[in-house]
Amino acid sequence: MLSLNDIHTYYGNIQALKGVSLEVKEGEIISLIGANGAGKTTTLMSISGIAPPRSGDIRFMGESINRVNPNQIVSMGISQVPEGRRIFPYLTVLENLDMGAFLRKDAEKIKSDLDYVFGLFPILEERRNQPGGTLSGGEQQMLAISRALMARPRLLLLDEPSLGLAPLVVKQIFEIIKKINIENGTTIFLVEQNANLALKVAHRGYVMENGRISLADSAENLLANEAVKKAYLGI
Repeated sequence: MLSLNDIHTYYGNIQALKGVSLEVKEGEIISLIGANGAGKTTTLMSISGIAPPRSGDIRFMGESINRVNPNQIVSMGISQVPEGRRIFPYLTVLENLDMGAFLRKDAEKIKSDLDYVFGLFPILEERRNQPGGTLSGGEQQMLAISRALMARPRLLLLDEPSLGLAPLVVKQIFEIIKKINIENGTTIFLVEQNANLALKVAHRGYVMENGRISLADSAENLLANEAVKKAYLGI
């Protein structure tokens, strides 16, 4: 579904990605783990068209998206839940969700998708007329995921969904991530510092260090890998 081939991405003169290659197959949950500053978020930004690569090739469903505008990438079927959630704080929950469906014209399906996300996160339905900025951190993360789902993506990019959340809320969020994958068939590319959680929900994983992929394997094998355990799992 998605392939990155020898991606080099820069912020000005600073090189963030140094020849990154990876692939995501349809129906998978893929986790990208690594330390702060390793290049994980930049990888998602390159896919989304926000930080286009200077060289290399990104393909979605066989089509190059290197020079495609971010809004067109969303319309092709890729949605990103950014780090820090970035909901619209002064818009209501319902207005935030409407923004997720901004590029869509299928009103009936939008309504059924709204019912679906309210089924995933009933608290959002209770607070549908409440400004997004008044929600708790966990509720804002639920809203950010739901907003991305309202675009009806084939590929969902998640950037640090556990960041700053209480353990019980994190557990709920990750259960929903699995549910979205299993029930909807939505393919998920997950960037997460909590390597243990990320690998437990994933089919396969990649380890990123200093802008490069240093290791790729099944999630099960990465969880058992001694180097991964020592560096990222605290074992």
